[in-house]
Amino acid sequence: MSFIPPLYLVLPFVALLLMIASGPIFFPHFWEKNYPIISIILGLLVASHYILYYNDTHSPYHALQEYLSFILLLAVLFTVTGGIFINLQLSPTPLNNALFLLAGAVLSNFIGTTGASMLLIRPFIKINSNKLRPYHIIFFIFIVSNISGALTPIGDPPLFLGFLRGVPFFWVLKNVFFIWLPTIFLVLLVFYFLDRKHSKRFEDDMRGMPFKLNLQGSSNFLFLGLIILCVFIDPSVFSFVPKITFMPLGIRELLFIVIAFSAYKLSRPAVRELNEFNFMPIKEVAYLFFGIFFTMIPALQLVSHEAAVYRESLDQNTFYWATGTASAFLDNAPTYLNFLSAAMGKYALDINVIGDVRQFVSEDTIYLQAISVAAVFFGAMTYIGNGPNFMVKSISERSGIKMPGFFEYIYKYSIPVLLPLFAVIWFVFFYWAPGKF
Repeated sequence: MSFIPPLYLVLPFVALLLMIASGPIFFPHFWEKNYPIISIILGLLVASHYILYYNDTHSPYHALQEYLSFILLLAVLFTVTGGIFINLQLSPTPLNNALFLLAGAVLSNFIGTTGASMLLIRPFIKINSNKLRPYHIIFFIFIVSNISGALTPIGDPPLFLGFLRGVPFFWVLKNVFFIWLPTIFLVLLVFYFLDRKHSKRFEDDMRGMPFKLNLQGSSNFLFLGLIILCVFIDPSVFSFVPKITFMPLGIRELLFIVIAFSAYKLSRPAVRELNEFNFMPIKEVAYLFFGIFFTMIPALQLVSHEAAVYRESLDQNTFYWATGTASAFLDNAPTYLNFLSAAMGKYALDINVIGDVRQFVSEDTIYLQAISVAAVFFGAMTYIGNGPNFMVKSISERSGIKMPGFFEYIYKYSIPVLLPLFAVIWFVFFYWAPGKF
């Protein structure tokens, strides 16, 4: 696409975000009934404008491909984990809760933030059922659904896209671990003291509860393993994988459909009932992100254009804050690729050439560090920053938890808790001593 989209094309995206934020508060009955229609109409409005007015079918088709890959991965993980019931009896002390979230943070790097979120959110809710407050779920989103997945390409979608483009698999672990570890520790520390303050009135209920773990539906872990293997079935990774050109689904996505169907049919209905499993959370995400993926086409193109225009003046500080800000409100995967492309452009390297990506990674790590950390961490800043956020919110609400609205989440939790921490991370690792750790 050679032209720059006009600014007014971003209005449907802004309108959708405003309605996601205000609908459940100011017109909840109308929003609950009509949000699928609103989201689909706004998405199709932008897509049809590109097709009919600009004669550009590539941009909507590419958005459709990314949307289907995104939603099918979420759907297969949601379906498979819905057939696994973790009956964990644990005293909901602040320390136990923090250790639970830490375990989820480690697990996220093996089965992805989505897989870990869907597997652990229901046990976490049950453990804290007698004292559960919205902040429990918010910090679960912060840690398990977002920040935790920064160590492997499996952990979060932007890092996986980087792997497909040529970033070595263990590069992230080697170059981000020393940033990830203090970030996880500090967020857990804030959670621990907040939970300790809140738990004082529940001390009698937390005493003497023995630890017990009962796992049902363990055969579905085999399906989780298959999902992880399928993630790598991509022509960019293995040349023998055929590339399907006549439809927006690849071999990987078709396998996701087969695995989801098989897992649903083979898992025991009694296990799904224990999980109170239904498809409403994934339906909600599917409808809303359909609109988000299509309405954000012009927004992403404007970000890409600005990054290319100013790439010579961009440094690691700009990459960190620009990638983070965009990742909080746009899909963090294409945001990651846009800024990685701009960073490579400073060295006349092409993101579409694997050899160029590997040369860039070997010669300069600070830019990719900033982009990788910001893309993953800042996904926790809003409900739409990362796919699992909305799913965790939806599951929690269906469990009777009154979750904060879109703006309340930002001004009450992510800005006061995460933004100062992310500023410290920036100052220490990218401003004060870049590349020294």
